[in-house]
Amino acid sequence: MADRLLVLGWHNVESTWLFPSRPGAGPRGLERQLRFLRRYTNVMDLREALAALATGRPLPARAVAITFDDGYRDQLELAVPMLERFGLPATFFLIPGLLSRAVRPWWELIAWAFLRASRDAVTWEGTLWPLRSTVERRTSLLAVAERLKRRGGASRDAALEELTALLAPGGDPADDKMFLDWDGARRLARGRLTIASHTFSHGILSREDEPTQLHDLLLSRQQLEQELEIKVDLLAYPNGRLGDYDDTTMTAARRAGYTHAITTLPGWNRPSTPPYEVLRFVQQPERGVPGLAIVPLHPVRTRLPAGSWPGRRSSSGWGAA
Repeated sequence: MADRLLVLGWHNVESTWLFPSRPGAGPRGLERQLRFLRRYTNVMDLREALAALATGRPLPARAVAITFDDGYRDQLELAVPMLERFGLPATFFLIPGLLSRAVRPWWELIAWAFLRASRDAVTWEGTLWPLRSTVERRTSLLAVAERLKRRGGASRDAALEELTALLAPGGDPADDKMFLDWDGARRLARGRLTIASHTFSHGILSREDEPTQLHDLLLSRQQLEQELEIKVDLLAYPNGRLGDYDDTTMTAARRAGYTHAITTLPGWNRPSTPPYEVLRFVQQPERGVPGLAIVPLHPVRTRLPAGSWPGRRSSSGWGAA
């Protein structure tokens, strides 16, 4: 038995505007990752594992919890059948504003605007952003996305609208098809899965004032509970890095009725881990088993000895959404 928990987090399965991958690489890689976890770890429900840590109950050796963020449609269509086949529990952090189409996924929209821009360059906020090649477009995209993440919701939405007009992208971002709606969320809730909150609008909480943060967190929890008829007491911070949440955010999370909040700061969770700063390694499905946070640097041929992992950890490139 042990007293530590590793939380792993995924977003999309197939390629998206912001998270590109080769066709089919995501499903193949995710299946291999989940098969590895079933064989070499003890996968637990996140809520049960966190409750055990909080009360001092021992966890099994190599305890792992699986999570998915944002409510990409391919989580339901591709990831859930794999989880069911392997008998693995998982937690899905959903965004009610996206489910109802009250908000749009700004991170995917800005990626679409840059990658499908009809311009060779644009000047925005005093900087020239080159767009002559795929490399230049992605480099400019990642830099601008970092700027947008540091803004409050109204400022970010205004900047997104301005940038889209400047870039004049062609085609349709198809974001409506990329994410679940409430019917899809209800299908998730009927399985062996835990549904939790990823805020109402996926804003960077620390960029908002205290009343706005509390309102967002309350509204998310209330809508998920009412629409899905479930208990919601877990939260994942959007982006989830230092600076994306603060003391005000953690107080708001507690006041809104959440027992724990999940970051994207990597590391082990132990009984001493603060409940509103749960650590998590972000994964990329297309990297397969070699990209898993827990994989040692040598090939795995036998059952892993206790204490031998995690080894290297993956990076999500732009950062968690």
